Amino acid sequence: MNLAAATNESLANISNVLIYSSMAVYTLAFFAHIAEWVFGSRSKVGRTAAALTGAQAGAEGAGAGAAAPVRVAHAQQGGGTAVLDRPKIVTRAAAGSRDVPDGPGAAGGTFKGDLYGRVAISLTLVAFLVQAGGVVARALSVQRAPWGNMYEFSITFSTVAVGTYLVLLALGKNVRWMGLLLVTTVLLDLGVATTLLYTASDQLVPALDSYWLWIHVSTAILCGAVFYIGAVATLLYLFRDSYEAKLAAGGKPGAFARSVLSRLPAAGSLDKFSYRINAAVFPLWTFTIIAGAIWAGDAWGRYWGWDPKEVWSFITWVAYASYLHARATAGWKGRKAAYLALLAFGCWLFNYYGVNIFVNGKHSYAGV
Repeated sequence: MNLAAATNESLANISNVLIYSSMAVYTLAFFAHIAEWVFGSRSKVGRTAAALTGAQAGAEGAGAGAAAPVRVAHAQQGGGTAVLDRPKIVTRAAAGSRDVPDGPGAAGGTFKGDLYGRVAISLTLVAFLVQAGGVVARALSVQRAPWGNMYEFSITFSTVAVGTYLVLLALGKNVRWMGLLLVTTVLLDLGVATTLLYTASDQLVPALDSYWLWIHVSTAILCGAVFYIGAVATLLYLFRDSYEAKLAAGGKPGAFARSVLSRLPAAGSLDKFSYRINAAVFPLWTFTIIAGAIWAGDAWGRYWGWDPKEVWSFITWVAYASYLHARATAGWKGRKAAYLALLAFGCWLFNYYGVNIFVNGKHSYAGV
């Protein structure tokens, strides 16, 4: 074995160690997120903050716009006093909409819950950096873009998804409620990647050995990560909407709804967030398909051949286009639009897992 081969093998081993290490840190973050939700729901301060939020919403129900955060809750911890911010009150003037405030978040407005939440975010950041190091090491071990097979695509996809989440947090967006679901699914993704999809480092098949790999596949990964963030918000919207509808009808939600769903953003906020994030990334998905067609022309001498991957990429595009068109022109909002958005993301998932594993075509590079 020459020096270059030995170096590449060492880098591949380092990549594996970093990926497994990131899974360990993500597991710690998972338990920290659990603690955030648990202590946030059990605290008297959390219940008081939620009650004050509801009272403020009732007082301002006739107004429009959003009230600024008000510092309302004081929690004793270790002899000190922490002043907590109450979430913004969100009201909506659209006909038929509910004037419902955003929930206080996973921490429930408590000192201890917020502390565990900050620990969870810190651990998630550390895990992201370790995982990103594993992806870079994998790239260096083969001296190419680290997404030539499903294993590499999977570890890169979850890295980008977590990075997107952290960027939204850094921009001050109210997305910390997503942390537990995100970390859970990232652990599942890495578990599947390391046990079922793992492929040893190797060079690309000739058709993939192109600079278009950096352009086409990188944008596909980014689109998938952002679509995933939108799908999580859409799914939680459906639960929160049912919770709000039950309250509006005079019903009494169950323990799960009272302890978890009451702390999520309002259904209208989740619906608006998922729509905006899907709309923002849709043009990039359009570019991804165009870039793939150009690459196909260079590699196979035709821009479109109705290969299964091409077909399902187009189906995914049509599904998201239908969702955005319905929201913009047909006035589809709420649950009907949410179902369509989840269907579109389901198409994306099948395009990745189903087509790569179960369908033979020119894009069969799963490596499993």
